[in-house]
Amino acid sequence: MTYGPDQHPEVPASFLEGYLWDQLQDDDPHLAALVEDQNECIVIRGSVSDPPNLNYFRDVVGLIQWLFDSGSVALYDPQSFTWWSPEQWRERAFETDAGAPRQHVLILSSKSRCGDWLHTRGLRKYGRPDLSIHRVQPKHRDSVVNLLNRFIEFQAYGGIIKDGEEIRIAGLPSGMTCRHGGDFDDPDFNNLHVEIVWPD
Repeated sequence: MTYGPDQHPEVPASFLEGYLWDQLQDDDPHLAALVEDQNECIVIRGSVSDPPNLNYFRDVVGLIQWLFDSGSVALYDPQSFTWWSPEQWRERAFETDAGAPRQHVLILSSKSRCGDWLHTRGLRKYGRPDLSIHRVQPKHRDSVVNLLNRFIEFQAYGGIIKDGEEIRIAGLPSGMTCRHGGDFDDPDFNNLHVEIVWPD
């Protein structure tokens, strides 16, 4: 869908507000200035049933590269809360043979009284649930990040985490299990998710 001066001009302007826009202005003011100068945007949205491969995702990656080659200045990925410049997209997403799932999935961290909450965003692009683990203590943080990265790649390349599956990984206590939950309207994920539960 294309939006611009003659068709819903409020849509391009809607990207110039909120926390992620403020963060882009702080992190990459040059890219933010280029985005601010635009009065047109293209929104790519769709759903697929459950194909046996990632050709649909490869097609979208190629389409985005074509848009960059045709003069687009930036990409915003709402699934992983990421702004991309043409150079970043080409290097990290387009010119890679491995699919680079860690480039398309973000690990977020929030603090609470009982420890950190680590969770992902972006696995919906692979047709897989995102990941969540609460009560992460500092001594386990590196092991949990390693676990999340392993699950990101496992799922992106076709793996399925079974409900109730027990986790066995060095650096984490035995008895951790995976529980499926959530829905696509959950604002933390915009996706289903797997909650990784610590043992009692």
